[in-house]
Amino acid sequence: MLNRYEGYAWNDRFLPRLTTNQIKELPKEDALVILPIGAVEQHGTHLPVYTDTLLAETVLTETFQYLPEHLNIWLLPALPYSKSNEHAMWSGTISLSFTTLQGIIMDIAKSIKQSGFKRLIIFNTHGGNNDLLKMMMREIRLETGMSVFYIFIGALPIDTALFNDVEIKYGIHGGALETSMVMASRPDWVRTEYVSKDISEQIVHSKYLKYQQGNFAWTIDDISTNGICGDARDASAEKGRIIYQQHSKLIAEILLEMAEFEFYHINKEGVQP
Repeated sequence: MLNRYEGYAWNDRFLPRLTTNQIKELPKEDALVILPIGAVEQHGTHLPVYTDTLLAETVLTETFQYLPEHLNIWLLPALPYSKSNEHAMWSGTISLSFTTLQGIIMDIAKSIKQSGFKRLIIFNTHGGNNDLLKMMMREIRLETGMSVFYIFIGALPIDTALFNDVEIKYGIHGGALETSMVMASRPDWVRTEYVSKDISEQIVHSKYLKYQQGNFAWTIDDISTNGICGDARDASAEKGRIIYQQHSKLIAEILLEMAEFEFYHINKEGVQP
């Protein structure tokens, strides 16, 4: 596994490594800028509060290994703070308000536009940001005219050979998936003596209320006694390495399509290429 600031992503495609003149001279028509957004929030007693941001940095580090070098894609520093108030009652959680995060993301987008870029990807690794970030895509589009795309790592498919069906569906926070990934990237950050299980049986057995559908409001204290939702006991570094490889290859394919996507112009006569 590559570490932060190692590999092609950081050596060749980390936008802040360039000088202002270098950025000014970059071709902008086909450039794609990635804004990773993570979180600093509790992940139980076994994972670091930096988990979501670490996952964003690591998976994108791996993803760039699968991208053609000629592709004009650039990486911004991860935004580590986001909307984490569902975990606010736990030590170490640092949360931005809904309106503050809106303003920060819009200001970043306007700055990217001011530098001449026309395509922005919001790359999110924290489920609590989902609704806000999806709304912000359209707001940025309207405000700046940029093409705006969204990738949420939690929506990517998980190999059913790695975890059971309950864990894949309901292990949404500090469970086997996230624990495996941190074990693969920063094993020294995992307190393995504290790995545990906590899954809300009430939600597992509900017919209509599902995390994936986002059709009910909850805080972590509503669904967990120890700050996690999942079975971290089923985690391993090997599973984490497999997940990183599978997700990175898929994200690279998604980025390729986003880099080439253009809207057709619509007029009264119909669609014109």
